[in-house]
Amino acid sequence: MKFLKQAAIIFAVYLVGGFISSILPFSFPGSVISMILLFILLMTGVLKLRHVDEAGGFLLSNMAFLFVPTVVGIAAYFPLILENLLALAVIIVVTTVLTFAASAYTVMAVIRLQNRRRGNRK
Repeated sequence: MKFLKQAAIIFAVYLVGGFISSILPFSFPGSVISMILLFILLMTGVLKLRHVDEAGGFLLSNMAFLFVPTVVGIAAYFPLILENLLALAVIIVVTTVLTFAASAYTVMAVIRLQNRRRGNRK
């Protein structure tokens, strides 16, 4: 029963995120809004980790299974993917490099901030 309550909480947050997405004047994924909303609820203490940990752990451990419909859906567009393979490869390489660079600079900035705070405490 505990698992069902936790799954219901996660699903309710997802539905609220979907609703917010539907009323926005621009396109924004409801799932992303739901994750941000869940994060805010957990950080503010409105929702405790114990309220969603079991169901969240189950979903995380079975995440690969949840991607099967997406992969099957992509397979339907395989000829289109082959036609645009070079463009897709360039996009993948460029965005991967940009993501690595953004992550590296973010980590460096956080380390600098942490070192400054440690220096102020001494």
